[in-house]
Amino acid sequence: ELVQFVLVKDQKKIPIRRADMLKNVIREYRGAYTEIVNRAGRTLQEVFGLQLVELDPKRHSYILVSKLPCAEGNHPCRAKEKEKMGLLTVILSFIFMKGNSVKDSALWEFLRRLRVHPGLKGSLPGLGGDVQKLVTEEFVRQKYLEITPIPLIDPPQFTYKWGARATKETSKRDILNFVAKVQGKRPKFWTSQYNEAMAPP
Repeated sequence: ELVQFVLVKDQKKIPIRRADMLKNVIREYRGAYTEIVNRAGRTLQEVFGLQLVELDPKRHSYILVSKLPCAEGNHPCRAKEKEKMGLLTVILSFIFMKGNSVKDSALWEFLRRLRVHPGLKGSLPGLGGDVQKLVTEEFVRQKYLEITPIPLIDPPQFTYKWGARATKETSKRDILNFVAKVQGKRPKFWTSQYNEAMAPP
């Protein structure tokens, strides 16, 4: 949960405060704060090549620093691309773990729990727009997500699935490994998702 929280907070490029981590994620486990932050830091480095760096020891604020080498192809180093990647990975994980299709209401409720609010203008300043526009327009246009209207429902509702580009640039196996690392479990813990992820294409 802390890994997802940090990835999402990093979208704004504002230092992540210890107080926010304690209030929103760690809560009653504050006695294990250091261990939780260290584990989250290891996961961020292993999975994303991101280092959780303490920016201000007095105020206890952190930033994410990319440790990936700048290269063509799978690791674009343009700031906008890196800003989107954390949020997109969290969304793709949610869709896969929920059976490859989720209603828009469920997706937005999940993102709200991570303190991402769909209509909040300026919540992703580096991307020049709000989260809802990014998810419903840009990710769809780029083929990371596919939106399908649910027939005969008023007001209109939609389902979200992985888009064609998502299946090319990542895999269910990679996403399951990400979820397993975040949750501190083995991928086999989720039997149906594991079987699906390991099935030959």
